Amino acid sequence: MKVSLIIAVIWVFAATGTALLPMRRQYLPGVTLLILAPVLIVWLGYDFGWGWSIAALAAFVSMFRNPLRYFLARARGQKPELPK
Repeated sequence: MKVSLIIAVIWVFAATGTALLPMRRQYLPGVTLLILAPVLIVWLGYDFGWGWSIAALAAFVSMFRNPLRYFLARARGQKPELPK
């Protein structure tokens, strides 16, 4: 079993655990997972093929759609509201 797959499974469980936290406690682990995800997706693509990397990217965008929308709005110069 490849190390990248084991780390991906740990990442999935960490993301699930983060989603179960109250919103005010999700920020630090959520941002950490958000930063680590592209590295892990490229690593999975290198080990298993780019088709799996595209599937992992689709899952990542689906799970982190709200933070990605927030950062996209910030990059455009808008000031979106944060949930309370």
